[in-house]
Amino acid sequence: MELRADGSRRGLWTGFLHSAKLFPDRPAVVTQGTSLSYRQLREVAIRIAACIQAHREASWTPLTAVFAHRSPAAFAGVLGSLLAGHGYVPLNRTFPVERTRSMFVRSECRSIIVDAESLPQMDALVENADESLLVIAPGLEDPRPYRARWPRHTVVGAADLEAYADWRVPDAHGDAIAYLLFTSGSTGIPKGVMVAHRNVTAYVDHAVERFAITERDVVSQTFDMTFDLSASDMFVAWERGACVCCPSQKTLLNPGRFIRDQGLTVWFSVPSMVALMKQCGLLKPGGFPSLRLSLFCGEPLPVSSVEAWMMAAPNAIVENIYGPTELTIACTGYRWDPKRAPAESEMGIVPIGAPFPGMDVLVADERMNEVAPGADGELLMRGPQMSLGYWKDPDKTATAFIVPPGRTDVFYRTGDRVRRPLGDGPLTHLGRMDSQVKILGHRVELGEVEAVVREAAGVDGVVAIGWPITSSGYGGIEVLIEGGPVDLDGLREAVAARLPDYMVPRRWHVRNRLPRNANGKYDRKAMPAVLGDSQ
Repeated sequence: MELRADGSRRGLWTGFLHSAKLFPDRPAVVTQGTSLSYRQLREVAIRIAACIQAHREASWTPLTAVFAHRSPAAFAGVLGSLLAGHGYVPLNRTFPVERTRSMFVRSECRSIIVDAESLPQMDALVENADESLLVIAPGLEDPRPYRARWPRHTVVGAADLEAYADWRVPDAHGDAIAYLLFTSGSTGIPKGVMVAHRNVTAYVDHAVERFAITERDVVSQTFDMTFDLSASDMFVAWERGACVCCPSQKTLLNPGRFIRDQGLTVWFSVPSMVALMKQCGLLKPGGFPSLRLSLFCGEPLPVSSVEAWMMAAPNAIVENIYGPTELTIACTGYRWDPKRAPAESEMGIVPIGAPFPGMDVLVADERMNEVAPGADGELLMRGPQMSLGYWKDPDKTATAFIVPPGRTDVFYRTGDRVRRPLGDGPLTHLGRMDSQVKILGHRVELGEVEAVVREAAGVDGVVAIGWPITSSGYGGIEVLIEGGPVDLDGLREAVAARLPDYMVPRRWHVRNRLPRNANGKYDRKAMPAVLGDSQ
C-alpha cells in the first residue's frame, strides 16, 4: 500500500496500518479484559471492511454505524468502517433507544456493526427500516436466530466475515467524511457534525509531535465514542504504535486504580473527573508516577484541579486543550507552567492557549468585527481542522460557518467568549455566549432539553438552566415549568426515555409565573433566584 505524504489525500486509517506493519505484536487496544495486538485488530478490521465492500451497493451513503460500547467490536468496527472507505457513525446503547434510532435513521447508514451487548436493542433500529440493512456482528457465533428474526436484512456473524485477502484498499479523499458525530441540537433534534479525513489528520499530525507519542505509550480512553475526544485517543495512539487502554464503566468508578493497574503513561479526561477524584480523596501525593502526560479538554479547567493533579502525577506534563467538535477534537493548547500559569489564568480557570498550526483566530464583537487586544468577544476560528458543517442541514451550517466583515475566508463561530491576548499571551476562556452548557464534560444545548420537556409535558412555559454552578461547568440541569398542574412522575419517565442520563433534569420546579425581562422574554439570569422547594 502506498503511504501518501499529502495529508489531504491520506486516510485516517493510514497511520494504524503503518503501525501494524512496524509493530504487529505490540498491543493496539485493551478492553473488556482482552488485549488485541496490532496484527489481531488489523485482521478483524480488514475482514469487516471486506464484508462491507462485498455487500454495499452504489446507492449507499458511504457511512457505517458502529453500535458498540467499550468492546473489541467497537474498535474493530471503527477501523473496519474506515478501511471499507466509509466514515463511521458512533452509537451508544446506554442512550435511550429512540435517540439512537433517530441518529441511525438520519445518518442514512445501510450498514451497521454491532457488539453482543448491543444486539438486544437492534430490533428498534431495524424495524420499519425503509431499506434492507447489512448487520455485522463480529462476535456473534450463531447468527441464524437473528436472520430468522430480521428476514429483510443481511446478518453476518463471526464465521461469515469476508476473507482478509478480499479487502481492497479504499481510495481516500481528504474531503470524505471520516466520522459523523451527533451532538446536542437546540431544536430538540441532535445535529450531525461532518468531520473529514483531512480535518482529523491535521490534528493527529500536530498531536503526535506535540505530545511526543511513541510505541511505548499506554493511552487512556475515558471517553465514549460518541464524544469526539475518543478519536484523539485512538488515532493519535495508533499513529505511533501506542496502546489504547479502555476501562469499563465499573473500572472508571476508581480511575486512580485504573491508572496504576494499567501503567498508563498518557491520561486524557474532562476536568470534572479530576474534581471528582479530588473530592473522593483519590489524588494522593505521588500516586500516579507512571504518567508522563496529562491532557484535559471538554470544559473549563480550574487551576485548583491542576495543582491537585500535579501532586498525584509529579512526572507528568499537563496540557489544557480546547476545541468544539466542529473544529476537530482540539484546536488550541496551553501547557501548564507552575511559574507563569497562575498569573495567566483568569477567574481561576486555566487558559486555552494558542492555536494549533494553520488555525486562525478571530475574537469578534456582536457584529463580527475584531475586538481590540485585551477585550473579550466571541471566538471564531478557521483552518485545516474546520469541519465540513452539519449533515443535511445547510441552513444551520450557514449560520455557524460565516465570512466575517472584511474577510474572504469562512470562520466557525464557536459561541465561546474569550479574551483576545495582549501581546503573545494566551487565549483565556470566559464562558459561553449562548445557552449551551457543559455537564460532566458533555456539551448540552438547553434548548434541546426544553424542547423535549415541552413536548412531553404539553406546556409552552419551560426553561432549563445549568445548576448548580461548579468550577468546571454545572452540576446538572434543572427545569422550571410555568403553569400546571403537571404529572411530574410521568414527565420524568417520558423525558428519561428520550435523553441521555447527563441531560435528564435533576430537579423540577413548577411555578405559576416565571420571571420575565422588560422585553417580555424569560429572564434566565433571574431563574436561580426562584429555585426553592423542588420535586
